[in-house]
Amino acid sequence: MSDAKKTVTVFGSSLPVSGEDEFETAYRLGALLGRNNFNVCSGGYRGIMEAVSKGVTENGGEATGITLKYVNYPANRFLTHEIRCDTLLERIEKLIGLGDGYIVLQGGTGTLLELAAVWEMINKNVIPLKPVACHSLMWKQIGAIIDNQIEREKRISGIVKYFDNVEDIVLYLRDKFSR
Repeated sequence: MSDAKKTVTVFGSSLPVSGEDEFETAYRLGALLGRNNFNVCSGGYRGIMEAVSKGVTENGGEATGITLKYVNYPANRFLTHEIRCDTLLERIEKLIGLGDGYIVLQGGTGTLLELAAVWEMINKNVIPLKPVACHSLMWKQIGAIIDNQIEREKRISGIVKYFDNVEDIVLYLRDKFSR
């Protein structure tokens, strides 16, 4: 990997709290990213966003949070930079635009929206092909259905990669960015 740090945008649920598996997985991911010369961008609030921000900043990286002006709770305390947006769509555009790659952790419809936006922007050549890594069986199952449809439509399939652990995600990103 080059000396310049790459920024990985991490998407995931705002609900997990410290001690829960999803939170601890995100924290471990952030720590691994920091130790491997990556910075992180996230939605900037609690849950997975807080965990990954804490992990990366405790391990030499920076954490950028893309927050919303109209949300009435504070950004997480581990952010090194905060960018406030007026609308949800502006926020999603900024999250995608700042990422050199993307990691999708466990989440709900908001996380699905973010993954779908990245996937579609790559598929339509709005943004260049960048690494997209999903963690968990849930995304693997959803992705298989979507990839099947993409193949039927004769579009590019295999854009999104699926992993069972965050260690393999970081190895994948290191490999992609070292080329």
